[in-house]
Amino acid sequence: MTMKADGMGTHAMGRVLVIAGSDPSGGAGIQADIKTITMLGQYAATAITALTVQNTVGVKEAIGTQPRVVRAQVEAVLEDVGADAVKTGMLHSADLVAEVVSILRDAEFAGPVVVDPVMVASSGDRLLDDRAVSLIQNELIPLAALVTPNLPEAQVLTGKAVESNEEMQDAGRMILDMGAGAVLMKGGHQSTSTLTDFLMTPETTFSLSAPKVDTRHTHGTGCSFASAFAALLAAGHSLDEAFPIAHAFIQEAIARAPGFGAGHGPLGHARVGRNGN
Repeated sequence: MTMKADGMGTHAMGRVLVIAGSDPSGGAGIQADIKTITMLGQYAATAITALTVQNTVGVKEAIGTQPRVVRAQVEAVLEDVGADAVKTGMLHSADLVAEVVSILRDAEFAGPVVVDPVMVASSGDRLLDDRAVSLIQNELIPLAALVTPNLPEAQVLTGKAVESNEEMQDAGRMILDMGAGAVLMKGGHQSTSTLTDFLMTPETTFSLSAPKVDTRHTHGTGCSFASAFAALLAAGHSLDEAFPIAHAFIQEAIARAPGFGAGHGPLGHARVGRNGN
């Protein structure tokens, strides 16, 4: 069965298929993806790769979906609703990474693929083994229009220390050399008072900076940033057009966090753009 992204045509909304894990506390994963895509005016469909038991304090358990069921979910979406962009998040295991790569190739998916390489927990613990990381480097990243690592993930992907702006750009070039169309180097883990994100292509580098916000409510920031890009690409924006819109969305969502939870709380997705709320 061959499934391709059909053009948006008369569709009023861009369609994003998110392939990622579920967060029952609603702050990250599929739940954050749906909120972000919806708030940016686009349509979210999902294929769930893992059920997690987590909240703002931490992840207690994660159960991977069978690869054949992930494939069936993706095929069900693409053969009916269709998709203008795909976003991948937590893929849980090497077998699931391999299956997602196979799915995208078999489908001859023609739209942009945004890869959020979820591989390091907030605690610093690795979520994926070396085989899974190798598959991401060698098989998944070459399919990506955009890869969106945070600094710990960039360090795993490149094997290099990544902290300064110069090191971020060096790591970004290494990830581009893996075959990515573009890379968003996210500076949220920098220790400086000003945080800088770099959007890099083989030809151009764009940067946006913002003051570091003193807050613990940043759960799901990476998921949301990648999904914002996917939504905007699905709507027809170019990467350089999407960058400032996605960046501004995340900054406002952090600023409007509702304050829930005892740990790293969720963002205020639903409050973005709503004056006085």
